[in-house]
Formats: sequence, C-alpha cells, structure tokens
Amino acid sequence: KPNSSILFCLEKHFREIWFINKIIMKKKDKIRGKDLLAIGYTETETRSLAMMIVGRKYKFESKEKKIELLQALVDNPEDYLENEHLSPIAIKLLNHRKTVIHYKFENKPYTTYGAEGIEDGAQSQMKQAMSLPIAVEGALMPDAHQGYGLPIGGVLATEKAIIPYGVGVDIGCRMCLSIFNAKGNYLDKNRAELTSILGKNTRFSREAFSDRKREDEIFEHSLFNEVPFIRSLKDKAYSQIGSSGGGNHFVEFGVVEITDSNHALNLETGQYLALLSHSGSRGFGAKIANTYTRIAKNKRELPQSVAHLSWLYLSEQEGQEYWLAMNLAGDYASACHHHIHRRISKALGIDTLKRIENHHNFAWKEKRAESRELIVHRKGATPAHKGELGIIPGSMTAPAFIVEGLGASPSINSAAHGAGRLFSRRRAKETFSKKMLKDELELKKVNLLGGGLDEAPFAYKNIHHVMRAQKNLVRSLAKFYPKIVRMADEGDAFTR
Repeated sequence: KPNSSILFCLEKHFREIWFINKIIMKKKDKIRGKDLLAIGYTETETRSLAMMIVGRKYKFESKEKKIELLQALVDNPEDYLENEHLSPIAIKLLNHRKTVIHYKFENKPYTTYGAEGIEDGAQSQMKQAMSLPIAVEGALMPDAHQGYGLPIGGVLATEKAIIPYGVGVDIGCRMCLSIFNAKGNYLDKNRAELTSILGKNTRFSREAFSDRKREDEIFEHSLFNEVPFIRSLKDKAYSQIGSSGGGNHFVEFGVVEITDSNHALNLETGQYLALLSHSGSRGFGAKIANTYTRIAKNKRELPQSVAHLSWLYLSEQEGQEYWLAMNLAGDYASACHHHIHRRISKALGIDTLKRIENHHNFAWKEKRAESRELIVHRKGATPAHKGELGIIPGSMTAPAFIVEGLGASPSINSAAHGAGRLFSRRRAKETFSKKMLKDELELKKVNLLGGGLDEAPFAYKNIHHVMRAQKNLVRSLAKFYPKIVRMADEGDAFTR
C-alpha cells in the first residue's frame, strides 16, 4: 500500500508540472505586436486594442486560431460590427481606413556615377527612394553604400516635403579645412609638438571639454526659447560643443599640396601645414533626427520596406519645425568645427590663410528645371554647384581632395563625400589585423591617436577611383595628405 506522504509528494509534483506546462503553453500562444503588424494592423492603437481583447476573450485558443481570427477581422471588419467581443476592433479598423491615404509608388529613373563600384543594396535603396510619390529627381554618387532609408551617397530631390532620414542622423555632418601660413616641412620638424596640440585640444565620443571656453552665439538662437523640444536639448548641445563624434569622425594635421596656381584658392603653389576636421551635430542633431523620423512614420504610415523614408510636408507644423531644427543643427555643427579650429590655431600660434568647409548630410531648397523649387537631400554627398568649393576625404592614410564644383545638372549639383566604405565595421574587424594597420601607418608615415580596425584604410574604396568616376562633377584644386590623425578610441564607433 503506497505511503500517504509519497502520494502527497507525487500529487504536488504533477500539479507543478501541469502549472509550468500551462504557463509555457500560455506564453507560446501569446499574440505579439509584430504578429499583428505582419497581417495588416499598421496602427499602434488598434494593435494594442486587438492584443488586449483577444488576450482576455480568446485566451484558451491557440495562437494559430487567434491569428486566423484577426486576419479575417482586418480583411473584412464590417462583418464583425455586431460581434460581442470584436466590434471595438472592427470600428477602429474602419475609422482608420477612412483616413489612410493610399500613396502611389512608381519607378522613376535616376543617375548613377561609378556604378561598377556600388553594391546592390545601395542601388535597391535608391530605387525605393525614387518610387516615393514626393520624389522628383535622384542621383547616386560613386562612394555610395547601403545605409538606413536613403543610401549613403544618395541625392534625392523632393517636392514640398522633407525626409528626416534622407538628411541622416548626423545632421550637418561636414568637413572643415584650415590652411596655415607655414610650409609643409613645418610638420615633420614639429611632429611631437603638433601631436601634443592635437591631443590636448580635441575631444571625441563621450569626452567633452570642462573649461569655460564653450560660449557661442549659436546658443542665443530664438529656437532654444521658442520650441520646448529644442530647449530640452540645449544643455546637451552646450556640453558637447567643440567635440567630435565616434566612428569615422576625425581631426588631423597634414600637408596641403598645391601644384597649380589657381584663382579659386588664391594661394601660391607649394606645400602648406593644414588642419582638417570631420564631424557633425553630435547628440543634438541625432535627437532631432530620431524624434522627427518617428513623427513622420506615424503620420505617413508607409509600408515597412520604405518606412525609414517617411516624410513631413513643409506645410505641416511638424515639417516646419523639423526644417528650422535641421538648419539650427547645421549651424551648430559648423560652430563645433570653428571651436576646434580656434582652439588648435591658438595653441599653434600661426595665422590661417584660407578656410574651406561644407556640409554633406543636409537638405537645401534649390531651383531646378523651369525655376521649380525642390528640396534637395544630400545624405553623404557634397554640394557641387558651379564654382562651389568643398573637401572630399579619402582615409587616414589616403589624401583628401579640395575640389571646385562644375554644376552638373544630372548629379543635382552634387559629388561624393568621401571614398565610401568597402567593408562594414564588423567585417573590417574580422578581416584586418592590428599589425596590418600598424604596417600601413608606418609606410605612409602617419601617426594615429585612437581609431580602430573598423576605420582601417583597407575598409574604404580607393579614393582615386572615386575621383575618376566623378571627373564631370568636380575639378580637383589641391590635395591634403593626413600625417597626424586623431579619432575616437576603438569601441566608440556609434557614439554621438
């Protein structure tokens, strides 16, 4: 005869097993937001309502049965208006259906430069961008590679609308070059001193200056008082001014070589000491980009494949707010560069002969054919209107080019913004070794402060090939050869 205590333990054990199994099955049969999104529940409030009602009223049904029921509901909501449990969802679906605009997507042509060096992913993203109902013109630069929404190196002209992710997360990311009144051999004679100046007067990634030299007229801008969202970012903007982000951002000493006398630079032929910086609007711009992208997504409710290309009409309050905020972020990015160059110039004690700078993550109102005003997005592309000066960098060991725009209409007056990535950051780290990087730096006589394998020169396309592919877009005036390069420490690739 079984012992009563043993029976009690067995009963308790089986009860626990039954309870655990019930929990597992319940979790297995739970409907999630992504399940509803996949079958057509595009509106957030409707998804939440459906999950709540089905979770309570149909909790003993399998997940398959729940999905089948919800699919039938979203396909024909009018059939469920009298349903005891599902009528609130049906009403939501029908009300939402009345307000949804069915946009017309169609293939439109665009111009590609250096197509043989551009990955399929970038081409696919550009085709998606050109299919938008607001897209009018497009061009893909020879340094293009896949990004989010609009590809890096993509130029898109739209009508009466702006795409926050067509500008990019790092709003106003730009180049700034100062050419000093010192011959090129000054660098080799004073390499140790220049390395020290660079280290003391730059901050990257999570670092920021703690001194009282961060005041700037940018903080007197009216938007910091008029728009609560912008006001909330002021302290962050103040703390980061004069610093640079992670990833491919840099500040570097080098030598500018001018081989032909030209009126555009107004400098004699020869070699000059120079300082080149690449950075954007830091966390300030990133917060603006992500906030207004989220607003645009909610307003447009585009298919998932093109959701990152959601736009704001300039006639909308949010569109006007983003336009003003984007321009402020661009001005802030410029101010950051000016702080960097001012600090270093003061420490150097040498006069500046020439300064050149340009955005390459921005949007402009520009007149196109028949004086039609369009919004031109350049995401990783350099403005190249006729006679316009700009800088197109290579890598930490390859030269940057000082260029003059030729005003080529098929490119929407644009050019590449750099060499363009050949390897993703992850693949670069897996492919290259620290010894390979060290050997390349020694060969090119470049000192590197910070940086990592994700930014190794081998991770980038050949800048000379890129320049040849855009010979009809820009004219090269001079070259900048990097010699002392300062970047964020390894592991700070995405810090704003």
